[in-house]
Amino acid sequence: MAKSPEEIEAAMVANLKEITGKSLDQWLKIANTSKLAKHGELVSMLKADHGLTHGYANLVAHRHFKSGASDSAPDDLIAAQYAGSKAGLKPIYDSLVAAIQTFGSDVELAPKKAYVSIRRAKQFAIIQPSTATRMDVGINLKGVKETARLEASGSFNAMVSHRVRLAEPADADKQLIGWLRQAYDAAN
Repeated sequence: MAKSPEEIEAAMVANLKEITGKSLDQWLKIANTSKLAKHGELVSMLKADHGLTHGYANLVAHRHFKSGASDSAPDDLIAAQYAGSKAGLKPIYDSLVAAIQTFGSDVELAPKKAYVSIRRAKQFAIIQPSTATRMDVGINLKGVKETARLEASGSFNAMVSHRVRLAEPADADKQLIGWLRQAYDAAN
């Protein structure tokens, strides 16, 4: 059975010393000593200078910058995503989540700092308020040809194959829900 992101993270922390030779506290001291200010810079340094895999370097960086899934309550992460100028996008998010949750009882929402990962046995979509006027929905649809609306994800997010841009509630239409359902069905 698939584990939640929190369970996976806890297992990684538990195995960190055995696999890397150092405990999380020791890695956090290295991160603090580095004086690096950006997540990506710290991940790169830990991989290049210390031979950590991307997963473990990412874990240490998240803990160092306190941006991991376990550091904030899910509702607080979502509230922060739709605060201020992005508040107008929250009804689109709510509409999408309501539709996605009808797919099955195994739909899991895993809020991150900047987006919400939508999982089944594995991630099949993400919802991200990208600007004050646009939301991006990333969808895993491997092998599906791009269209004008269903774009290749490009540099948007490497965890999904396609992206759909939404600017108003009407953009969360049957076509988009169909693509999300297709990705959900493939994620079993």
